[in-house]
Amino acid sequence: MPKKNKLVYQSEESFEDSSLETKLKKLKKRLKDCQKEKEEYLTGWQRASADLVNFRRRQEENQNNAKIQNKAAVIKEILPVLDSLDQVTGDKNIIAIQQQLTTILQAQGLKQIKAKGEKFDPHLHEAIEQVKISGKSGTIAEEVQKGYLLNGQVLRPAKVKVAK
Repeated sequence: MPKKNKLVYQSEESFEDSSLETKLKKLKKRLKDCQKEKEEYLTGWQRASADLVNFRRRQEENQNNAKIQNKAAVIKEILPVLDSLDQVTGDKNIIAIQQQLTTILQAQGLKQIKAKGEKFDPHLHEAIEQVKISGKSGTIAEEVQKGYLLNGQVLRPAKVKVAK
């Protein structure tokens, strides 16, 4: 009888060992699954975080672009007034007003495009006529309407007559 008990005991022990091994395997598998799931969640969170940062950056860029476009639209509406003031000569008050307006617009990033005597640049100048003048061909002989840059971008090209 003692041998039977010993055999029974050994078989129970081996059963318990296999049960522990099975439990251990199951726990290891579950741990791997949990680690995999954690990585997926982490990756998803990182992606969402990057998307949010990119969204905020795009929104900021869109707001800045809208501000620039609004500023450009207002200045475009003021340019005819500046052109009219350029045509008036001799009146000290009008010249003072023109200088004040020019100073305000320059503070906003407006800069006049140089034209007369410069080489014609189709990005900055709009040729409205070619004139025969002794001198260099392709240079600007006369400026018909001033052109302007706003923060380095052409707001209005200068209308010019080009020597040929």
